[in-house]
This record gives sequence, structure tokens and C-alpha cells, in this order.
Amino acid sequence: MSERKDIFWRSYLVYFGFAVLMLVALIKTIAIQMDNGGKVFMSSANGEERMPTRVVLKKPRLGQILDANYKPLVTSVSYYDIHMDPTVVDEELFNSKVSDLSVALNDLFPDQTAKEFLDVMRKGRADSSQYVLIRRKVTNDQRKKIGQMPIFEKGRFKGGLLDNEETIDRKRPHGELMKRTLGYVKKLGNGEELRVGLEGAYIDYLRGVPGEEVEQKISTGWKKIGPVTKEPVEGANIVTTIDKEIQEVAHSELLNQLVDQGARNGCVIVMDVKTGYVKAIANLVKNKDGNYYEAYNHAIGTKEVPGSTFKLASLMALLEDGKVTLEDEVNAVGKYEFYDRALHDSRKWGYGKISIQSAFEKSSNVLAKVVHAAYKDEPQAFVDRLKSFGLADPLGIEIKGEPIPTVYEPGMSNWSGISLPWMAVGYEVQQTPLQTLAFYNAVANDGKFLKPQFVREIRRGNQVVESFDPVVLKERVCSDKTVKDLQKCLKGVVQRGTGSALKSAYFDIAGKTGTARILNDDMRYGEVGEQKYLASFAGYFPADNPIYSCIVVISAPSKDIYGAVVSGTVFNAIANKVYASSFQYHDPVNVKKNKVKSIPRVRVGSQKDLVELLGEFDVPFVVDASTEYSVVRKKDGKAIVENRFIGKDTVPNVIGMTAKDAVYLIESCGMGVRIEGVGKVVSQSIRPGVEVSKGVVIKIGLK
Repeated sequence: MSERKDIFWRSYLVYFGFAVLMLVALIKTIAIQMDNGGKVFMSSANGEERMPTRVVLKKPRLGQILDANYKPLVTSVSYYDIHMDPTVVDEELFNSKVSDLSVALNDLFPDQTAKEFLDVMRKGRADSSQYVLIRRKVTNDQRKKIGQMPIFEKGRFKGGLLDNEETIDRKRPHGELMKRTLGYVKKLGNGEELRVGLEGAYIDYLRGVPGEEVEQKISTGWKKIGPVTKEPVEGANIVTTIDKEIQEVAHSELLNQLVDQGARNGCVIVMDVKTGYVKAIANLVKNKDGNYYEAYNHAIGTKEVPGSTFKLASLMALLEDGKVTLEDEVNAVGKYEFYDRALHDSRKWGYGKISIQSAFEKSSNVLAKVVHAAYKDEPQAFVDRLKSFGLADPLGIEIKGEPIPTVYEPGMSNWSGISLPWMAVGYEVQQTPLQTLAFYNAVANDGKFLKPQFVREIRRGNQVVESFDPVVLKERVCSDKTVKDLQKCLKGVVQRGTGSALKSAYFDIAGKTGTARILNDDMRYGEVGEQKYLASFAGYFPADNPIYSCIVVISAPSKDIYGAVVSGTVFNAIANKVYASSFQYHDPVNVKKNKVKSIPRVRVGSQKDLVELLGEFDVPFVVDASTEYSVVRKKDGKAIVENRFIGKDTVPNVIGMTAKDAVYLIESCGMGVRIEGVGKVVSQSIRPGVEVSKGVVIKIGLK
């Protein structure tokens, strides 16, 4: 009886086993014929069934982020995964050439032996695999070389080459340079995006329009088989206000000082006085390995007590409200008591009887006593005056992360009897370095308060999509007389005051030093000998008719604490190097020399336009052309306008043309255009004279 039961159980087991196998096979068959959305694509030209295909989106390249001189700061680099379908290769061709192909692949990729390539391809053919991985992430140049190798030179249908699986990586050619400000976009787990820096702020411009390409279902999944049915449209380029040369100077000088001082972190911002365009911004933070990296944007996102650089705002309020004049005399005794607290000058015995201007130049805390005496009966008037300067408002920059400045006022829980004098010298207020610089820039700009900006224009090819003119936040922060007085004081800081070590032999600098006590890592101020300080210098150069404003802030230096020594040194080095390399500071060496007459270089273009321009500039020329488009060559001191043949049914020669003319000619033939770079056309992906194929896209390179 037990034997019969055993036989029955075995029979059932075999039966159900076969049933499960048949069910798996059925599901696999259905899956091959269905796409992810459950739609079957089985059509073919002759009505025969074939493997299902689907149309999927092809990602466009993100636009570039360029500096003010169109040098790439962030760019996209294409890589390709190379696969092989050995089942389509003729057996005789495969057997005779596969060894040669392996050797060629080894020459291009020496880290993988020829035998390893050979084994992979032979195994793939033996297993009837249609998607054998040859190499991941090859460059476009390597891809072209692979396409010329034995077997692969026969193409996809006879050589089995599958090379259209593209991945696009975002690259920063200059490493840590401005890395945090350039930023990134990151997908979060909840489907939202983390948008950081310029890339995050302008990602909607940088993203292009997806194209479409064909995938085919095989047993192992979907594979791209081409063709690209709709070319993606590349994203627009962001042209920043940054000057890479100034940026490199700011970065290197800051790094050198941070290393020398063993500081916690530091930042530098350089801004164009007349426009508010940021020319350089560097943020470096000390890592656990002891090196400095662009890990956080302190210049934009960290507000801290500014210390003595805030005395500029206090003096502006005193002057604007008529409380003092620069010539008024004060007694700087070195110690200034307010209730149970006291402020001290860096010079313990003080400076004696000095003028208000001299007190500012020497950064004496006697200014706290002056402000307290002037506003103690109406502290709100002092706060309101500071607000009228724009010091309580954010700047409204496009990059995310700017905090609202902290300015306490009477009635708040933080307000106390010492708030007024402490605010006067830069405590009980908090600003970001960029907010401080914007205020100093307003003084340099004769009272006009400008919004700091990081982007000048957005371009698609050679066309400007959007431009960003200077934005005025306040036409006048104070009266002309107050501005002139403050400019005199800032210049005096470097000539006679705390910044006297920063004098330049070539030009005058105007600015203010700052030293503020800050919290330690344990969020305490620490005992004597353990305190940490924020050293800063804010100002502009040249002092007369300024071009650039700049701020340097260094946190927790270990050797020195004073702004002039720690941060002023960096400011001075940047100012001198920018001066030496900027044309606007120097007269042209050939301004009085006779100009040599010569034939200018002329781009290929419309004959009518060329003749009109040559005539406008009095260039001698001869027209020896009958076609609409012409090329110009030089001969015997004249410009010879000659034919540039443009066929109607053949690919035109657009080398040397502007993008506008090149696009017009190519699209007139029924073909598409993809533009890379700026300038004139220096390359085209399909050579001139080839018969036109309607709808095919030509890539033209501009330089």
C-alpha cells in the first residue's frame, strides 16, 4: 500500500513540475512580445512577425556652464557601451577575423588581453547571445576606432556592432575650482530633486528636449538597435559672470593662506563694482584628511557676526542722521563699559583723543560709545536707519541657500541694554559674506546698491535666449556727502589705519578690517587661549574710480587673528594679480604708433553682405563670383570675393560660415543641424558634396 502511495506522489510531482515549466515558458513568451506598458509591437514591412520593438526617449545633452569668456566650467562628455551580436556575423568571416578583432581591441584597451576579448566573443557566439558586452564607457574617438576594426567595419547587420548605447557624464574640467557654486542636481528618494548652485538654479534651461530611439526586446531584456527617430535637442548654455583667470587667482591665494593658518574654512568673493556681476567666488573647507575642498558655500549660505567690517554701516548711520562729523573728537581710552560688560580696543591703552575718522581707520571700539550716546534714547531709530540701507533684507540671488540677515531690534527677546553698542561694532547682527560685500560695493559705487549676479546670459548656439542686466536694489543708500566721507575713511584705513600693511606700489586700496570672536566647534566661546575668531577684509580697488570690490573671510585661523594679517593679505595678493593682468588698468603699448593697413580675415557668407561690409570698412576688393555665397581670399593687397559652390542636392560646404548661414543652408536641403560650440564653423560631420539624405542630422562644430 505504501509503495502505491509513493508511486502516486511521484507521478503528481512530475505532473506539476511539467505544468510549472510550461507556465514559466508561456509567461516568458508573452513577456518577450510585450513592452513595459503591455503594448505589443510586431509589425514589419513584409507582414512577417519579428521581435517586438518600442520607441523610448533619448536623453539630450545638458547645456554647458561657461565663464564670461565662454570657457567651459561644467560640460557634458558622452560615453558609449559597446556590444556585439555575433549571431549576425557570417561564420567564415567570424572564424577568419575574430582573432584580428581581439588584437585590435587589446591595442585600444591594453588593460584587457586579446585572449580575454576572444573568449568573450567566442562564448557569445556559442551561446547564440545577441548582446555580448565588449567594453563599457568608451569615448566617441574610441568608438570611431572600434567601428573601423575587422568584422565591426561591416556595421551592425553584418558585423554585429552595437555602439549606440550612450551615457552622458557631467564633468568639471577645473576640479575643485568653484565646485560648490557651480553645483549639481540630484534625484531624491521621494522623486523630488535637490538643486544646488548654478546648475540647480538654471537646470530648466540646461535641460534640452528628449529625442526618440528604437529598442528591441530580446530574451535578456531590451537593447537599443537604432535608428534615432528623433534627435534630442541639446540644452542651452549658461554664460556666467565669472572670469576664470580671476577665479584661479582667488582660489589659489585663499588656499595658500588657509594652509598657512591651519584655518577651519574660508571664502573669497570678487565683484564688478558697476554691474554687481560676481567675477570670482571661492569656498574652501578643511576636511578630516587635512586638505581643503569646496564642500559648502559659506560665502552665500553662512551668516555670522561680521565684526568690525560692520562699523562702516554704523558710521554711515551716524553721518546720515547728522549725529557726528568726521572731524568730531572722541577719547579712545581703550576700554568702554556698558552695564556689567566691557569692550576693549586691540591696543589696550587706547589711542587718546582722536577724530571720528581716525577712530574708524584704527578700528577703535570707541565707536560703540559714540553710537550708544547718539541713539540710547531712540535705539529703534538706529535699527531703522540700518534697515534703510538694505542690511536687514536678503539679496534675492538665484542660487538657493541665502539666509535672511539677523538684525535685532527693541522689543525682541534678544534685545538688551548692551545690544545697541554691541551692534555698533558688528555683534548681535549676522550677515553672509556676500551680503557684507554687496553693502561695501554700494559705497564703492557712489551709493548705488546692486544685486550680486552670477549669470550674464543664456545661449542656445549663437543665439541669446535671455540676458541679465544689472539689477539696482536701491538707487541711493545714503547721501552723496556721506558716501564721499565713507570713501575717504575706507581709503584712510589702508593709508594710515589697521590696513596700512596692504599698501600697493601701483594703486590705492580702500577697505576695512574685521576681527570677530566666534563659537568653537563645541558651540562655546572657550576660555582664554581657546577662543576662535573670524578674520575678514572687505573693500575695493583701485580706491579712486574702483573696478572690483572684494571680501575675504577666514574662520578660526590658528596663527594670527587680525583681519589685516589673515584676510587682508589674501585681498592684497588678489588685487595685485588682477591689476597686473587687467587691460583696463594699463595704457595700450601701441596707442601712438601708426596702424598697419591689412586685409582682415573674412568669414564665408552671403556675397551681398560681404561686399557691403568690405565697402563699409574701405577694404579694397574685387568681385569674381556669381554665386549667392562667397569666400574671400587675399591677393595683391586686395580682398578677392570668389564663388563658394553650394549644390541643391548635395551636402553644402559650411566650413568658415557663421552658425546662422550654416543652419540656413543645411535646413534648406531638408537636413537637420546640431550645433556644438560658439564662433565660426570649423567642422561638419558629413563631408560636402555627398548626396543629401532628407531628415539626417549634421553636427557642426564652432570655434
